[in-house]
Amino acid sequence: MPSRPTIAVTRWIPDEALKVLREAGEVTVSREDRPLTRDELHEFVAGASAVVGMLHDRLDGGLAAAAGPGLRVVSTVAVGYDNIDVPALTGRGVVVTNTPGVLTDATADLAFGLLLAVTRRLGEGERLLRGRTPWSFHLGFLLGSGLQGKTLGVVGLGQIGQAVARRARGFGMEIAYSGRRRADAGVERALGARHLPVDELLATADVVSLHCPLTPDTHHLIDAAALRSMKRAAFLVNTTRGPVVDESALADALEAGEIAGAALDVFEKEPEIEARLLDRNDVVLTPHLGSATVETRTAMAVLAARNVASVLAGNGPLTEVPA
Repeated sequence: MPSRPTIAVTRWIPDEALKVLREAGEVTVSREDRPLTRDELHEFVAGASAVVGMLHDRLDGGLAAAAGPGLRVVSTVAVGYDNIDVPALTGRGVVVTNTPGVLTDATADLAFGLLLAVTRRLGEGERLLRGRTPWSFHLGFLLGSGLQGKTLGVVGLGQIGQAVARRARGFGMEIAYSGRRRADAGVERALGARHLPVDELLATADVVSLHCPLTPDTHHLIDAAALRSMKRAAFLVNTTRGPVVDESALADALEAGEIAGAALDVFEKEPEIEARLLDRNDVVLTPHLGSATVETRTAMAVLAARNVASVLAGNGPLTEVPA
């Protein structure tokens, strides 16, 4: 009787996903409650037929070599795959998959929550109360910025960008967007969205929300020059990937009053954060919570597991990353 495929899971995943994997092969889950070092990762995947990885794992040719010639599929529990050297893996005949679609609404909810928190100074107000600071209501107390009639500039009008734009429309905002490709005319009509070059969007939007993938072209897309081009009353929201924003330049811009505030769920050197951002009242920070609902994280893990099971069964991937 042939041996069952071996599946290496680099960190805890929900039981629902483990059930799918255990039906497909012999499963080993890392016992470390932290990202594995490169050497630890390579040792852990040795001999694996499949690897289920996380966004902090470097999944590349070195990993494939460590796993050996039996590696058939690498499945990341994420939409973005900037941590994966796709050509290096596919060049070895390894299928690469991700988990698009299932986290759209959760991430859009979080992005809009950050938008509200930074524009209405919610975090600052909560810290004031928790710090037992004396206060009293008056007409000038903790004034924020309203959204009605303001322009939301969406950088990257994919599924998540569109979902954020729909929420913004409900708050009476106007929508502008930029991206590598223009959206379908039907999408533009439904959102009332105007397509602008990114430099024009940055210069005119009241809130800029980032939803583009991390690529060499978008690394530090929001740098010192981009921040200087924004309105002084504008806000920046980032729920995509940390390195899209130059955090040091952002701290400089906030110190200089070049923009009004920022809200970040992802960070350039995650989990490290630019120290100058931590004590600023015009900054809202959350620890990569975009997809952090029970329902969404479970759906992501199950889709990653189903991709593995499908490839190992010889049926091909469900959501393959393009080579």
